[in-house]
Amino acid sequence: MLKLKNTGSLVVISSPSGAGKTTITKKLILKKNTELSVSLTTRKPRISERNKIDYFFVRKNFFKSQIKKKKFLEYAKVFDNYYGTLKKNIKNLLKKNKTIILDIDWQGARQIKKNMPNITTTIFILPPSLRELKKRLVKREKDISFVNKRMKKAKKEITHWKEYDYVVVNDNLKNCLKEIYKILDINKKKPFNFQL
Repeated sequence: MLKLKNTGSLVVISSPSGAGKTTITKKLILKKNTELSVSLTTRKPRISERNKIDYFFVRKNFFKSQIKKKKFLEYAKVFDNYYGTLKKNIKNLLKKNKTIILDIDWQGARQIKKNMPNITTTIFILPPSLRELKKRLVKREKDISFVNKRMKKAKKEITHWKEYDYVVVNDNLKNCLKEIYKILDINKKKPFNFQL
């Protein structure tokens, strides 16, 4: 059992693609003593993404070797690519008494909540409606087959909202953030011993 004093906390943010999760997490990490957990992924970077800042972009064989070595706190396969959070990265941030924001899906949220329940708060971001979600996706991506694929996945992801501590509707970004800040204020967790 690893004992950490002045332990920080974990805040998991999940949502279907297009609900505003990335924008929200970027705003949250502007708060003092708050940091974004950078995940590993096997997918190729998008034009605007930077290695070690947005993600650690790695090869599938490396990712799978880390799974075998049990290096992940959580991991999942999404759209034929792997995503995961390394235990050592989380451990280092917790030692610094940080509030760590994890931008991960329901699969990862479930694993984190199981492994570290005492310091984890989970928040699911919902779009105002499926119609609005599709509108946002079409604005971002012109390939309609890709949009339809995302919508199909979104409908499945939304069914997991009941597993979360809190659900916030992102109809208005400013109001959505206000609600999340309130959640963070009332969920400051006490230090505890956990195994990593």
